Amino acid sequence: MLWKYGYVLVKSLAEGINSRPPAQVVGGTVGFLLSLILALFISNLYSFIDSRFISVLLAVPTYVILGYLGIYIGGKMMSESSGISDTISRMTIPTRGKGPVPKVLDTSAIIDGRIVEVAATGFLEGELFVPEFVLKELRHIADSSVDLTRAKGRRGLDYIQTLQELPNMQVTITSKDYKDIDEVDLKLLKLAQELKGAVITGDYNLNKVAILQKIPVLNVNDLSNAVKPNAIPGEVFDVEILRKGKEADQGVGFLDDGTMIVVDKAKERIGEELRVEVTSVLQTPAGRMIFAKIKE
Repeated sequence: MLWKYGYVLVKSLAEGINSRPPAQVVGGTVGFLLSLILALFISNLYSFIDSRFISVLLAVPTYVILGYLGIYIGGKMMSESSGISDTISRMTIPTRGKGPVPKVLDTSAIIDGRIVEVAATGFLEGELFVPEFVLKELRHIADSSVDLTRAKGRRGLDYIQTLQELPNMQVTITSKDYKDIDEVDLKLLKLAQELKGAVITGDYNLNKVAILQKIPVLNVNDLSNAVKPNAIPGEVFDVEILRKGKEADQGVGFLDDGTMIVVDKAKERIGEELRVEVTSVLQTPAGRMIFAKIKE
């Protein structure tokens, strides 16, 4: 009969352990062992009692109560600690594995066209969104009576088609619109906020507004400036003087990457290719300017 009750007790204990999370079982075991040590220390104090019966009577509930508390507290603490770790893991792991943010293209970046070349090289990741209100603006530009403006609009529409044909890019034309907002730029920013994405633009003012609203912005002009070779004072190269500068005796030319170079005392040398030496470099919001003098 005693063996039967013992078997039932052990079976119930095993089932209880199996139903608990591993962290809680480990915590309960550690808590139980620590509680036994504490109970042993307290029970030794009972040895000073003259009656052995009373000392044993006090020791038994001490072991039972402290053992139970050790299991309960140890298991609870380990379970909560594991829960915190799981929460932190859920918060941090997706961040490390987070994919590229979606990007919204504005009209200026599309007409500019450089974003197509960047995308073709594989440097641009993530889904590109082209709102229909941007397409509408491009179609309006393409229908202009001014030849240059019309050419820009048609070129922008062609660039969108080129982006769609790139195998490494996903381009989505979204019909999302905001009837209560009139300006296209503000609609773009609103869409970027809802997508939790970034705006790709070449517009200086839109860039500033996006920064003020704490919306990530990728400026194609900043990218272009970043990949231009750095010129340092003392560097020498050849440049053709194309026109006169704003200041007296200055001539202006351009490097192959489009960087403007202002050459001192080159006003009368327009049309000539001169060897010049860099004196200083000025970084402006519009780009980089190089100042140089004629190398004698």
